[in-house]
Amino acid sequence: MTAPHEVDDLIELLTRAARRWPDKTAWIFDTTGTRFTFAEIDRRSGELAIALSGLGVRPGDRVAVMLRNEPEFPLLWLALAKLGGVLVPVNTNYRELDGTHVLRHSGARFAVAAPEFTGLLTSIAPDTGLERVLTPDELLAEAGPRPDWTVFWTEGERPVNIQYTSGTTGAPKGCVLTHRYWITLARSLATEFPAVSDEDIMLTAQPFHYIDPQWNVALGLASGATLVVLDRFHPSTFWAKVREYGVTWFYCLGLMPTLLLRQPETPDDRRHRVRAISASAIPRELHATLEERWGVPWFEAFGMTETGGDIRMSPADHDETVGTGCIGRPSPHREAMIADASGNPVPRGETGELVLRGIGLMHGYHDDPEATARAFAGGWFHTGDLARMDESGRIFYLGRTKDMIRRSGENVSADEVERALLLHPDVRMAAVIGVPDELRGEEIKAFVVLSGEKNREDVPPEDLAEFCAAKLAYFKVPRYWAHVDELPLTPSERVAKGELRKAVDHLSGTYDRVERRWR
Repeated sequence: MTAPHEVDDLIELLTRAARRWPDKTAWIFDTTGTRFTFAEIDRRSGELAIALSGLGVRPGDRVAVMLRNEPEFPLLWLALAKLGGVLVPVNTNYRELDGTHVLRHSGARFAVAAPEFTGLLTSIAPDTGLERVLTPDELLAEAGPRPDWTVFWTEGERPVNIQYTSGTTGAPKGCVLTHRYWITLARSLATEFPAVSDEDIMLTAQPFHYIDPQWNVALGLASGATLVVLDRFHPSTFWAKVREYGVTWFYCLGLMPTLLLRQPETPDDRRHRVRAISASAIPRELHATLEERWGVPWFEAFGMTETGGDIRMSPADHDETVGTGCIGRPSPHREAMIADASGNPVPRGETGELVLRGIGLMHGYHDDPEATARAFAGGWFHTGDLARMDESGRIFYLGRTKDMIRRSGENVSADEVERALLLHPDVRMAAVIGVPDELRGEEIKAFVVLSGEKNREDVPPEDLAEFCAAKLAYFKVPRYWAHVDELPLTPSERVAKGELRKAVDHLSGTYDRVERRWR
């Protein structure tokens, strides 16, 4: 029996799991109670691969998938891996503008979507190059059995995802992720801390169009662990689900720890089987409180869509770094350096940009060689994050250098929101920045210059917000709105956002869309 470190791609990983743990429960989907064994995953993904092949999907073809947390999403991912195809996950919150960009830019030929999304994808298909839009049931019904179908031979460096993520400027970029990317990430979590094994039960509450549930699937295949999939994150019932399924380890991020702490304490808080929790951006001031309440250690982990799993806390460093902002040490497959503006290492203890290199990183940004070259300048991937490294090699996260808004764990490109606003016929100029927010980390604030003689009574913020909501995902719609006569400009005629950020009170004179009032 092959070990995880001897496996080169997702197909081998799945085949190994189906042979080693054929009758063991691999997935549990909480909403429907549907369960899959490892052998069933292999069989069902094979059936979908046959259907996709009959549809005309060939090695290298991109297939967009717009589904919620339902079994067909990971099954289609594995089916495409068997065909040598490439998955293009589509955020289920996307609408006309962001959806069109992802489909057109990725070059997806086909789309498989839930019935609720087929209307949207069909309407934008003429502008994207999509040939067909089908539901999973239609896909299986249309393509007859192909008993002569065989698995496509692949290798570790073949792309299996184009995973879109918002960069600092412009529309979302497509990260080209290979089999090696997923194998490296899954293998490290199975063989290093947290050393997930076939005795573990994992849980994910994030949408499948993000990488987190996907690497949870890969980790389950590598380790034999059972994965519980929730429809989404519900703070009020999350720990009840953890107890119900006997979860032993899970990963969370963003606002999730804070929202969990805000739930009323109960006598059941420590009645669970969780042995460890991994999380990104654990609030420093709440770290010890989180551990005290649930009686389990929380371990920092750092990674990006572009790079996979890079840095994580281990039990050896945990106790003395709780609440310090320490994110741990680089994984064995990853090198990390704190660099100055010229790309040279800074002395230990000094602040610089966190840069990374090693195996299992993305191949680059799809169809964007300039962005790829910038990201990998000097042979290191530039994260755009500020950090420092102590004398022992532990890394401490300090902030971001990118012009990107981090709202409740979502990366929002300010430029993308601005471009959506500029589509409004009454908007002449627009600028978007992030402003501090206690609950969400950052909220989005939009400065709008209206055309002609229009004023805020003619074009109220609620109308602008509604316009944005029709073009972009809900989490990209600004909360705060300011109508201004002009925007400060640099000599090169760019908006001087530094001037906008200098305000002592970012909320004075703004309209608050949540509270529905002017401040």
